[in-house]
Amino acid sequence: MGKTKKGRPVHGWVVIDKPAGIGSTQVVGKVRWAFQAQKAGHSGTLDPDATGVLAVALGEATKTVPFVTDAEKCYRFRVTFGAATTTDDAAGEVIDTSPLRPTDAQIDAALVAFRGQIMQVPPQVSAVKVEGERAYDLARDGVEMDLAARPLWVERLEVTGRPDADHVDLEMVCGKGGYVRSIARDLGRALGCLGHVAWLRREWSGPFLASEAVSLEQIEALARTEEIESLLLPLQTGLADLPEVVTTAEGAARLRNGNPGQVITGGIPWGTEVWVSHQGRAVAVGRYQGGEVQPSRVFNL
Repeated sequence: MGKTKKGRPVHGWVVIDKPAGIGSTQVVGKVRWAFQAQKAGHSGTLDPDATGVLAVALGEATKTVPFVTDAEKCYRFRVTFGAATTTDDAAGEVIDTSPLRPTDAQIDAALVAFRGQIMQVPPQVSAVKVEGERAYDLARDGVEMDLAARPLWVERLEVTGRPDADHVDLEMVCGKGGYVRSIARDLGRALGCLGHVAWLRREWSGPFLASEAVSLEQIEALARTEEIESLLLPLQTGLADLPEVVTTAEGAARLRNGNPGQVITGGIPWGTEVWVSHQGRAVAVGRYQGGEVQPSRVFNL
């Protein structure tokens, strides 16, 4: 006999404006507890000192997490010049300093190399796995790692302010796997003055905006009440980047059983990844194959 799942079958997204001083896993745990949900996950880690959008998926919405993780994200952050740290942010120990400070023109010129397709080495204190262990765990044990550079698409990286000679404020839109701390570290190196992140905020992640997020205080105030359901976004919110197609009741039944199902649509190229709905509810994600969809994920709603 299978084990009975603890909690309620809650399905959807909750967008949290994460405060500084708490880890992403802790936030997920608080949200899951507040909704009494059977299952929860998130679409991209934020460092404990970072703030902004942390989208938490509950129940069947966890199946849509990869589509948000793969989407572009926007970060606002401040770089402090003149010091390198062990963590590439203000939480780490200073390991080197420089008296040099770049001009505005030098910063603008250096940023060119950080746009488009770039290669980026993750910070030593990151969630990258090294021989089955997280890099941040190894770093805390004093292990120095030679982490491999990874490709990153940077759609936009612009100066938004220069409060003083020691700092510059930037905004970056990038693809999956971007480390803002690495941008700060490498920009400082490129300018010859060293650098690290002073503060960091994620403004949006795929379809989720900080301006529409809720606070942990709101979650805690409504925890385990019927009113908390008002903070839940539909599962399909995480599928905003995919075209929607509609199916019939018969098609929905076939798709939920893992079989190709007929859909009502037009003008979608063969092989396009789509999400399928029936009576306003998400049924599946799959590939459009000329009048029907071959499912890759199905939702038990």
